[in-house]
Formats: sequence, structure tokens, C-alpha cells
Amino acid sequence: MCSRREADRYIERGLVYVDGKPISELGTKIFPDQEIEMSEEGLKRQSTQVTILLNKPVGYVSSEPEHNHKEAIDLIEKSTRWRTDRSPRRFLSNQLKGLVPAGRLDIDSTGLLVLTQDGRVARRIIGENSEVDKEYLVRVTGQISDTGLQQLNHGLSLDEKPLKPAQVVWQNEDQLRFILHEGKKRQIRRMCELVDLKVVGLKRIRVGRVMLGNLPSGQWRYLRDDESF
Repeated sequence: MCSRREADRYIERGLVYVDGKPISELGTKIFPDQEIEMSEEGLKRQSTQVTILLNKPVGYVSSEPEHNHKEAIDLIEKSTRWRTDRSPRRFLSNQLKGLVPAGRLDIDSTGLLVLTQDGRVARRIIGENSEVDKEYLVRVTGQISDTGLQQLNHGLSLDEKPLKPAQVVWQNEDQLRFILHEGKKRQIRRMCELVDLKVVGLKRIRVGRVMLGNLPSGQWRYLRDDESF
């Protein structure tokens, strides 16, 4: 239904019922055979939560801004909404409250960044058991060894831990296409360094079943009701 943090907020507001009676105390003990329900108001609040797709440009951090860098959420405003966004939602300032990135792109990377108020969406994308993969176009320089591409696909370790198998192929003579099933910090850049390549451009073009498509750099749109990760 929701994340633990969201559940706490619903409980505190008296929007959760146990056997037909509202509860408002966090940590209330219940038995396995008791029925837990969300009130109509709670369900309505949940349905208003938004998920936003942003084409992040270089120079913005996903979150936790430092050294005077701007945060990606600063780009979410009425004037930067993609003109061809087909969602009927109207932009409201309260949609920025609790809006957090589900995954990250470093300051030098561009492309699809998902921001959401919905803990279910965040858990699906970056939860411990997430099966959502991510696709990137990566421009590189350097001379890769004969076994380098094979190592990028499987066989490298970061932070003394083996990486999950990836799918890495040449897109053209200086660009690789990566599909990853995990998201360690600066993973692609560090992987390339291990095979003597330097990343000079990185763009995320897909998260799960959701594509960046023609969304212009620095603009955003809502995740549509017919889309899911």
C-alpha cells in the first residue's frame, strides 16, 4: 500500500482502521487475523501523489546539494513542464512536498531522473528486491583491452563486492550502451575506469519500462496512468 514513513503519517492522522475502528498511535499491536483498512480519505490522498519524469541536465545534483550546486527538484516548476505532456494533472506547489528522487544521476550525467511522492514507486525502482533495470548511453575515450567488454558485462568488482551481470554493447565507435540491474554510486564511470576507458558523456534513457523519449533537457512531465516501471 505505501512506505513505512507514509504509513506513519496515515496512522497519525487517523486514516487507518483496524476491525473498523480508527487508530492513531504508532506501534499499535494487532493480531494476524485482524482486518486493516485505509479510510476513503487516505485512499484519496494516496491517489493524488505524483511521480515526475525529469530530463536532468549537467550541473544539477539529484539530491543533497553541496558546493552551491543546484538540486534537480529546482527544475520542477510550471514554466519547465513539457508542453506536450499528455497528463491531465494540474501542477500545484504542494506536489513538491515529499518529492524525492528514486535513484540518482551524478552532476555530470544527464537523462531520465524519476522523482516521486509515492513510496510504492520508490520501492519498486530502488528497493532492496527491485528488478527494475536502467539503460544508459555512455560516450567514452581510451583503448579497451580485448577482454574489456567481456569484463564490463560480468566479472568486475566495486568496493570489494562482485557486480551483478550487466548488458554492455558498442552502440558506435565511441559509445557504449549499458543496461544495469543495480545502482552503485558512479558505477558506470568506475566500471569503465577498470577497463582503461574514460567516460566523457553519460545519459540515462530508460528506467524499467519507462523511456526518456523526446523529453527536452531541463523539462519534466508526469508519469501517466497507463505507464509503470
